[in-house]
Amino acid sequence: MAAVHLQDTALRYFHEVAQCGSVSLASQRLHVAASAVSRQIAGLEAQLGTPLFERHARGMVPTPAGEILAEHARRMGLDAERALEAIHALQGLRRGSVRIATSDAFANELVPQLCAEFRRSNQGVRFDVLVCGTGQVSQKVLSGEADLGLRFSLAPEKDIRVAYRQSAPVLAVLPPTHPLARQRLVSLAELTRCPLALPPPETTVRQMIDMACSRQELALEPILVSNLAKTMLHFVMHEGGVSVSSEVGVRHLVATGALAARPLSDAGMDLRDIEVQTLAGRTLPHAAEAFLALLCQRLQTPW
Repeated sequence: MAAVHLQDTALRYFHEVAQCGSVSLASQRLHVAASAVSRQIAGLEAQLGTPLFERHARGMVPTPAGEILAEHARRMGLDAERALEAIHALQGLRRGSVRIATSDAFANELVPQLCAEFRRSNQGVRFDVLVCGTGQVSQKVLSGEADLGLRFSLAPEKDIRVAYRQSAPVLAVLPPTHPLARQRLVSLAELTRCPLALPPPETTVRQMIDMACSRQELALEPILVSNLAKTMLHFVMHEGGVSVSSEVGVRHLVATGALAARPLSDAGMDLRDIEVQTLAGRTLPHAAEAFLALLCQRLQTPW
């Protein structure tokens, strides 16, 4: 059977509904009437001979056929973006965009500093930086909302290509004048005796710490819990307490002498990695590929 010709408009309308789960919301985003969106989807379903959505009171959920078509539409959109940037490059235009999904630990210093460095020689490039929970970073890459993902990871992700990986042991972070700063290694048992700032229980690092404490029957009672790395680090500087971080997350503050960082001696504190992620099988736009190279280089060396 010959391949079915899929119209660009119908596919675009379908993809918008698949993303937001609602014809009315899709019509608002597309700036067209809801009836027009419904007609295009009905036409696609008739053309393909199968339902593309399950209609529920709370919204529309893609059927197995709809999921296949949604993946096709997403890939087409990414390929179109790449083609446009390649054309601009042929025309000698210095333009493009880089979309980065990152967890909070990298958003305070590393990512903005690298964006500024990259733009010094690529003035036409703009950046969209989305800061989200660690687990959401990979989802943004998978959905095509981000070209690059920067996150901590404990296990592989399906359909994700890891462009760069490096170990990210959990470190104790404390004021340079703190008695524990004189030690080469610090234990979780020692941290429990100090005013402690920790990330919330759903984060990767907190789960690692809670597991290690459970094995040792240690009771952790943090004074401050926050999902923002900067909040915890400022707590350490102002309160004189302790917190935890990766080396990359505190590299700038350790270099200036504002904080000290020491490895944790407890088992399991070195099982986490930093990953730079892209969508498996996707060819990145030129600007994103160039920024990826810079990011991987700077993760390895002081910045």
